[in-house]
Amino acid sequence: MSTPNYLAGYPATLQQQAAELLASGRLGLYLERKYPATHAVQNDRALYDFVSELKSRYLKKAAPLSQVRYDSKLNVVKQALGLHTYQAHLQGSRIKTRNNITVAALFREGPPEFLRMIVVHELAHFREKEHNKAFYQLCCHMEPDYHQLELDTRLWLLWRERAGSR
Repeated sequence: MSTPNYLAGYPATLQQQAAELLASGRLGLYLERKYPATHAVQNDRALYDFVSELKSRYLKKAAPLSQVRYDSKLNVVKQALGLHTYQAHLQGSRIKTRNNITVAALFREGPPEFLRMIVVHELAHFREKEHNKAFYQLCCHMEPDYHQLELDTRLWLLWRERAGSR
């Protein structure tokens, strides 16, 4: 199986810098220095509480949250770090929606900033289904360092994959 290119959408110069850091063994040190902490969100209940707090802070009027869970089968190779699903159904004369968020289980081990970035991304899908300008503005409203965290998460995934293959 080929290695996914986590940095495919980034400029070639940035990809080259990441490759040099990875080859020299400095990428792991960079990430460990920048993100030394781990988080306590280790089970589905704690994840639900974490997501609910962010939702109530930033998306008060959005549809309610139905289910939140970690999933060890979520395929990071297809670059699905998290997943938002929604289902609309009729209840009497009203349309009700069920919003579910699934997060890749490997983020139990990652820095809390990466988990927050994934959750913010999935919560933004409550309002904006497509990855458009309004979607990313909402992500940046909920997490001002969203774009840097997304890049660092991709670097972390690349580093983990290479460290695991040795």
